[in-house]
Amino acid sequence: MSTKTLLPLLCAGMIGMADAAVVVKPLPYEIDGEAFEGLVVYDDAVTTPRPGLLMVPNWMGVSENATTKAALLAGDTYVIFVADMYGKTIRPTNADEAKVAATTVRSDRPLMRKRAQAAVNVLKAQAGSVPLDISRLGAIGFCFGGGTVLELARSGADLKGFVSFHGNLDTPDPRDAQNIKAPVLVLHGADDPSVSPEQLAGFVTEMKAAKVDWQLVSYGGAVHSFTNPQANDPGRNAYHPVVAARSFKAMNDLFAETFGQ
Repeated sequence: MSTKTLLPLLCAGMIGMADAAVVVKPLPYEIDGEAFEGLVVYDDAVTTPRPGLLMVPNWMGVSENATTKAALLAGDTYVIFVADMYGKTIRPTNADEAKVAATTVRSDRPLMRKRAQAAVNVLKAQAGSVPLDISRLGAIGFCFGGGTVLELARSGADLKGFVSFHGNLDTPDPRDAQNIKAPVLVLHGADDPSVSPEQLAGFVTEMKAAKVDWQLVSYGGAVHSFTNPQANDPGRNAYHPVVAARSFKAMNDLFAETFGQ
């Protein structure tokens, strides 16, 4: 991928946008001497500083699908940094490889939190080189990324909001929810087989006990990966364009509130 790529938003109609183009810039960084590479995504036709979102992709990591989604969501509203949670040399090409990579990170929540916070710091450091307002930052994540964003919130990250799309909701120590500093929005498929009723109930109990500012939206008829146009496993992982559009609107509404737009 070149340092400046004009990426057509083929699925822009999902949220009522006209076809547009954005800049996609690979951004290398290090964590404890290990090489990582994420993507900065934004519309450079707008020079006014705008809010920034850390985006943690699904278990496929930094991929073409993640890039397209970031471009779709960024529009002329956000600067988005797609986090690399695995390391520059790890780019899953299939579900088996993705499962190994994601399990390695999920099984070590301190590592997950550390890598997510490092990505936040990388996003902040882009102020001045991209039109970013670092006083208005949030985090979003999809599937594996949704669970990562919730762990970032539980770590006490100083952001304005956290949004999980069809992510896992469990955590090793629910008491960590007391560290959450900003609103949490969970966008969940009511028929998602990847999130058990017990996990869902545990999350609700966790949020209530910590008195978090939280919302859980459960979309009827939606399963796992409902925002992913490539998901096509009926009953388990399936794209739901209507629910996807509703969930993106819910995300934008939350950030409009917390960013004061």
